[in-house]
Amino acid sequence: MPGSAFLVDTPSRLRRYLHLEPGSCDREVAQRLDWSNLTRPWLRRRQLGLQAKDQNFMLEDSTFWIFGGSVHYFRVPKEYWRDRLLKMKACGLNTLTTYVPWNLHEPERGRFDFSGNLDLEAFVLTAAEIGLWVILRPGPYICSEIDLGGLPSWLLQDSGMRLRTTYKGFTNAVDLYFDHLMPRVVPLQYKHGGPIIAVQVENEYGSYNKDPTYMPYIKKALEDRGIEELLLTSDNKDGLSSGAVDGVLATINLQSQHDLQLLSTFLFTVQGARPKMVMEYWTGWFDSWGGTHNILDSSEVLKTVSAIIDAGSSINLYMFHGGTNFGFINGAMHYYDYKSHVTSYDYDAVLTEAGDYTAKYLQLRDFFGSISGTPLPPPPDPLPKTAYESVTPAFYLSLWDALKYMEAPINSEQPVNMENLPVNNGNGQSFGYTLYETTIASSGVLSAFVRDRGQVFVNTVSIGFLDYKRKEINIPLIQGYTTLRILVENCGRVNYGEIDNQRKGLIGNIYLNDSPLSKFRIYSLDMKKSFFQRFSFDEWNKVPEAPTFPAFFLGALSVALSPSDTFMKLEGWEKGVVFINGQNLGRYWNIGPQETLYLPGTWLDQGINQVIVFEEKMAGSVIQFTETPHLGRSRYIN
Repeated sequence: MPGSAFLVDTPSRLRRYLHLEPGSCDREVAQRLDWSNLTRPWLRRRQLGLQAKDQNFMLEDSTFWIFGGSVHYFRVPKEYWRDRLLKMKACGLNTLTTYVPWNLHEPERGRFDFSGNLDLEAFVLTAAEIGLWVILRPGPYICSEIDLGGLPSWLLQDSGMRLRTTYKGFTNAVDLYFDHLMPRVVPLQYKHGGPIIAVQVENEYGSYNKDPTYMPYIKKALEDRGIEELLLTSDNKDGLSSGAVDGVLATINLQSQHDLQLLSTFLFTVQGARPKMVMEYWTGWFDSWGGTHNILDSSEVLKTVSAIIDAGSSINLYMFHGGTNFGFINGAMHYYDYKSHVTSYDYDAVLTEAGDYTAKYLQLRDFFGSISGTPLPPPPDPLPKTAYESVTPAFYLSLWDALKYMEAPINSEQPVNMENLPVNNGNGQSFGYTLYETTIASSGVLSAFVRDRGQVFVNTVSIGFLDYKRKEINIPLIQGYTTLRILVENCGRVNYGEIDNQRKGLIGNIYLNDSPLSKFRIYSLDMKKSFFQRFSFDEWNKVPEAPTFPAFFLGALSVALSPSDTFMKLEGWEKGVVFINGQNLGRYWNIGPQETLYLPGTWLDQGINQVIVFEEKMAGSVIQFTETPHLGRSRYIN
């Protein structure tokens, strides 16, 4: 075990590390967080930063081991960032790693959002206050099991788009994004007095490897905008041979000790005697709808972490805390079959989805404590949980009745995919559902290229679904002109692998008896907060005995005392989305494995809380709450 595991100037000194020069572009951040007590001498001592010297990392002139953990700010309520990072510090880790999701920060071309839960600077500065260094992974592609790997869907409006290449349409967009992002990042670098000690160049590009000029372009794009800390790449065993870039330290991603030996040997052949780092040691795995909940035994995790450090390698735990795919941000995978990821990003990580301790946490804390050389800070108390009284929805509005309160439909001769709809200031639709309507006059076989899942209606009667496997459906006998409707859901764009073809909705023509249909009315149902503001209370009806689906259900959750975290259980409901006080908690689906939705107490108010459920097909009578999550049937990862 390395006796000098931590830098002599320990990360706890970051509490007083930063000094801002007069006129600095970070003055707004400084004023907001009141860094008036920070001293100039500590800043002046920062000259060299993190260096890869021979087989060791060095921070200034001291040997440094990176003991990192991944937490994604966009998957954790802002009010809980400090709690999760204090738990990281108390586990004996010294470095936070996080991705930066382009698609969330630039939802429309040229319109940027770094507010609230997307306040990257506040997240990084919170880490600094707690005494953690930061490795930033700004992409532009991040994978991360997020929709399109974190790339904005409006890129796909270009029919010739070639993502993750030097195709001009892509690099122009990346340049604009980096022009806005990097001025926020540069002042947070180590050499500017901040906690960022390293920056990753793209992500696992060796597995994609479409353009040999792309990674040098990304490296230069970072450097040209003031990134001067150590640059890293990160690749798994499928991409390590193709992912290396001149002047950038290669790191590896893995889960097993077998891969550690194999990849460490290969890493030596690529870059010689350089510091070794496992950028992603996978502490668990993500789940997909219709599958099982993946589990990696805590004893296996401890053995592998110990082996990695015994091998002289630094390490980052991916994930330390996974959090939640709130809203519609989850990605998907499509190898043989298309499978979208569940709402929970629990990942069987070191902390649970709700930030609670696990056996992995306790064992890893003992391990890192044994090599830290100093006592670890005490872990914070777990946040309280409450099983609230069940909610019985009192009001209801069918989707068909709700249409008249929505923006006027788009009229189009042919179907238009989500990304190319003339909505959101010309940026198309990124997430949610799209409803396509047209008129038919005969029965027969309906065929369409639906992405990802389309519920087909004759007038308001559901006759089945079209998806990747079911590409045809029989239209029953009808009389006269009849409205054909297809409600298409973007279940999540693929985040790893082939991503250029991830347009959603109806792709191309839809055919009835091999004849293309025309004259469509198209509704964009993105279900943002503004979507529900169109429904005044007077428009809701009492829940009937036999509701017409799809439908919105409205109820009230009463919270008497200070709100606590809880988990929603929708037993008897089939598939849909839940909104609490306008916050989109994400999707539920009775095919599992996930059986509950995490509801952060910080999103609840003392008193009455609005609960809206959009259900596609079958509603239960109540919405239940429990203190513990139910992640469904489990499978141990080998």
